Amino acid sequence: MDRELIIIGDRVLIRLDNEKEMTNSGLYLPQGAYEKEKVHSGKVIKTGPGIPVADPQELHKESWKQPTETEAKYVPLQAKVHDRAIFLRNSAIDMEFENTKYVIVPHSAILALIRYDNPEDLI
Repeated sequence: MDRELIIIGDRVLIRLDNEKEMTNSGLYLPQGAYEKEKVHSGKVIKTGPGIPVADPQELHKESWKQPTETEAKYVPLQAKVHDRAIFLRNSAIDMEFENTKYVIVPHSAILALIRYDNPEDLI
């Protein structure tokens, strides 16, 4: 059964980086200590279409008179697939899809993006 995960609106699907098991000074961290940090990072796997906006050409029309099927317009997101995103953890929603853990983060909760020249070289 083929399934596709579709991200809606201005949300971003992120696979979290591996949790740190040890601090820089060599102390081992208890399980779950990483989750308490306010800022996390991960790889952008998929993005939504962007922030929906009204089509300026449709604004002058009286929408109740004649229904029209127009394709939605979106302001694209800055986040792109393969970027490394640094985001606020308290805004993220945990989820699991096909036995892989992800978080869904609103674009407004992303603090910074790291974009690589050759993302295919990254694992």
